[in-house]
Amino acid sequence: MDGVHVVAAPDKFRGTATAAEVAAAVQRAVGDAGTCEAVPVADGGEGTLDVLGGPNRSTVVTGPLGDPVEAGWRYDGDTAIVEMARASGLALAGGAEGNDPVAATTYGTGELIAAAVDAGCRRVIVGVGGSATTDGGLGALRALEPLARIRGVRVVVACDVRTTFVDAAEVFAPQKGATPSQVELLRRRLERLVQVYRTEYGRDVADLPGSGAAGGLAGGLAAGVGAQLVAGFDLVADELDLYDRLDGADLVVTGEGFLDDESFDGKVVGGVLELAAEAGVPALVVVGEVLDGVAVPDLGGPVEVVSLVERFGRERALSDTAACVEAAVAEHVAAR
Repeated sequence: MDGVHVVAAPDKFRGTATAAEVAAAVQRAVGDAGTCEAVPVADGGEGTLDVLGGPNRSTVVTGPLGDPVEAGWRYDGDTAIVEMARASGLALAGGAEGNDPVAATTYGTGELIAAAVDAGCRRVIVGVGGSATTDGGLGALRALEPLARIRGVRVVVACDVRTTFVDAAEVFAPQKGATPSQVELLRRRLERLVQVYRTEYGRDVADLPGSGAAGGLAGGLAAGVGAQLVAGFDLVADELDLYDRLDGADLVVTGEGFLDDESFDGKVVGGVLELAAEAGVPALVVVGEVLDGVAVPDLGGPVEVVSLVERFGRERALSDTAACVEAAVAEHVAAR
């Protein structure tokens, strides 16, 4: 179809392609058939900093296991964008195998926030996700002391989950290398922190949706510095004016590595599909693989799903993801 206008709004395909690489593949697929605007997006987890402009500052901070790490962040006017994974991420600890899930600390994330505040930022966006930690944000709060320095600064935490504070131990700690006994220890520690935060800061985070993000970092920041917890995708979509960019589009293409039930619970694919339905724009969802039994809910708009594993085979889908995305989208556009 000549003159088609496509908006490419994918998430990353974890481990195989960044959101920007996928969006670029969609642009190549559209080619001379029309126009394509690349708007790579994220849900508040890893990749959030990149889609919001990328780092233009760096600070050496304390890594999750105490070693110094150089963490990039963004200074943009009076706003800073910090991604906790760059200071306290599981990858920095060597993955679950190299992590010490009990000792891992968010202290470095607090140091990043402090650096932003010291630079004059009055609004700090903290993307959470991919953490090595289950310290309830205690490390970050200790790094920010005296907390009076944050007075007048708006801290916004972009959460990629709605898990509550204490439940973070059982839900996420095993992914960070915690044994069953360590999970129980971490749960008790978070229960204790609920009491500590209530006493010290007058804020009860026990049932606050999203407070368990990044092992409770979100809840700790909410308690200690009055951070606002928001849905990460919604924040990113607002920052990028994604809804307005859909105006006049003939197709929106989104995607991620795995399509599962969580894809429609605050994640990129579900969020883009909701916006597309509101805007009356058909959607194409390109994913690495669709997990068994997962179906796209009826959100009110036409949606087609392509699994790269099913279409091209697992080996090629994993080794040449961007090229597979390009081929799948080109085929869809040509069939319009």
